[in-house]
Amino acid sequence: MAAVAVHFVLLPGYLLSELAAAAEALRIANRFGAAFRLHYHSAAPDPVSSLGLGISGTTALPEQLADGAWLVLPGLASDQRDARAIARTERWLARVWHPGVQLVTICSGALLAAGAGLLAGRQCTTHHSLIAELRQLAPGARVEDNRIFVIDGPVATSAGVTTGVDLMLELIARAGGPQLALQVAREMVVWLRRDGQAPQLSPLLDYRNHLHPAIHRVQDAIAANPARPWPLNELAAIACVTPRHLNRLFKANTGITPLDYHQGLQLALAEGLARQGSLSLERVAEASGFGSARDLRRVWLKQRGTPLRRAH
Repeated sequence: MAAVAVHFVLLPGYLLSELAAAAEALRIANRFGAAFRLHYHSAAPDPVSSLGLGISGTTALPEQLADGAWLVLPGLASDQRDARAIARTERWLARVWHPGVQLVTICSGALLAAGAGLLAGRQCTTHHSLIAELRQLAPGARVEDNRIFVIDGPVATSAGVTTGVDLMLELIARAGGPQLALQVAREMVVWLRRDGQAPQLSPLLDYRNHLHPAIHRVQDAIAANPARPWPLNELAAIACVTPRHLNRLFKANTGITPLDYHQGLQLALAEGLARQGSLSLERVAEASGFGSARDLRRVWLKQRGTPLRRAH
């Protein structure tokens, strides 16, 4: 993936946990081939975190932000807000932010964006205790209750604290692919979660909310080439267990069978090919590892519960 400049803006009273969690996710992503370049800025010199720990090395707020950059606003402790630094930061945000920059707010960072007028007409969220305040600051925004995170174009907002990790994993997946996000999540030992109304994650990230290394090896193998046949005995060899035991382990850890998991990835592959519009359904089925268009339709109905109606 191309290099991405990520600008963290730290105000006095910033929540250290939110900065650390988001920044560590990006640092870990770099270990797996990403190229996130982290920068730390502040409207106040050497801002002190919510825990009383000072930080040195921050730079002044930049005069401009390039297309493709990310701008991350961690939240602030409610009893440590510095009105002067907030006002300076909001004026800066209103001046330099543009839709070519991915805005990322964590917890009360959304209040800074709202104060700068960046949430008007946007769908957004924040910590449950700040929903009413956000609605007052951004009356033109569509503020959502009870959401882990919301992504509306170049504006991404989250409920705070650990949900900043959920949002960062989704953004990492969009920037560098779902496999990269999966590697980061496993390294951080977090579950890949989603809100029922949050944007759907890639099928490659489905059924990964477990920590069983053998099942992850099997899933990695299938995900690397979903179009090829995967006999159960071959998958069992990857997991170093018997086929019967693999079936039991896989279902216990994911809730589905290896066959269902494989077919789900095949359908995702077929959908991507079908969207290109240049292949017949028979060719889409063949390229996705199905024996025929009839087999594709049968598995679609079994997995999705509705007939495949797309005609080619």
